[in-house]
Amino acid sequence: MIRILLAEDDTAMRTYLKRALEQAGYSVMAVSSGIEALPLIETEIYDLLLSDIVMPEMDGIELAQRCNDISPTTKVMFITGFAAVSLRATRDAPHAKMLSKPFHLKDLVLEVERLFDDVAAASL
Repeated sequence: MIRILLAEDDTAMRTYLKRALEQAGYSVMAVSSGIEALPLIETEIYDLLLSDIVMPEMDGIELAQRCNDISPTTKVMFITGFAAVSLRATRDAPHAKMLSKPFHLKDLVLEVERLFDDVAAASL
């Protein structure tokens, strides 16, 4: 089962994303900040870090960079509602996938499925 670490500071958004991904068959650990996510990355193996970019204490870009240092095989997908922030994310984490808010939960699930379909196809 694909394991996802979700870092999202908005409680309602975190709840909706977690529920949609679990209903699609993924195992999801949800936390409210990069500070909470970091020890999990250090002690667990996740297939995907799904992170909001704008969060207090540690933003999603810094979290993704730290994740890459600790677990380089973990894929990264950002979610954001800020266009300027997404430009910075593309520059600072060029291998990360970007999903801009607002989006439908089905679009999120499709993007996650595509990400892992691409990985499976590349390994053939």
